[in-house]
Amino acid sequence: VQLQASGGGLVQPGGSLRLSCATSGRPFSRFTWGWFRQAPGKEREFLAAVTWIGDSTYADSVKGRFTISRDSAKNTVYLQMNSLKTEDAAVYYCAAARRTYVSSSLYLYSRESEFDYWGPGTLVTVSS
Repeated sequence: VQLQASGGGLVQPGGSLRLSCATSGRPFSRFTWGWFRQAPGKEREFLAAVTWIGDSTYADSVKGRFTISRDSAKNTVYLQMNSLKTEDAAVYYCAAARRTYVSSSLYLYSRESEFDYWGPGTLVTVSS
C-alpha cells in the first residue's frame, strides 16, 4: 500500500484545513486508516482512525475539532481540521492498518505499532 498525504500549509489560528491521503496498492476497503502528527521535539501523536466498517476513534486533543473520513471511490482518506490552534502545528502523517478491531477496542489504534504502512508527511503551520 502506498500513501501520499497532501493539503498541508499555513493557516491562521481558528481556521480550517482539510488533509487528503491518496492511497494505492491493495484494496482500499480492507484497511483501517489513521492520522498521526509529529511536532518538532515531540513524539508522534495519534489523532484519529476509521475502520473499513466505518467505526472511528479520536484522540481527546482533537475530538470535536477534527473529523476523519474516507472515500472508497477515490481511494482517499481525509482529515478535516477545524478551529486550529497554534499547538496543532506539526507534520501530519496518514497510515494504514491491516487489522480491524471491534468498536470496543478502537483505542488500540492509538499505538503506532498497529499501523503497517506509512506515507510521507505534510506540514501544517498554524500562525497569525
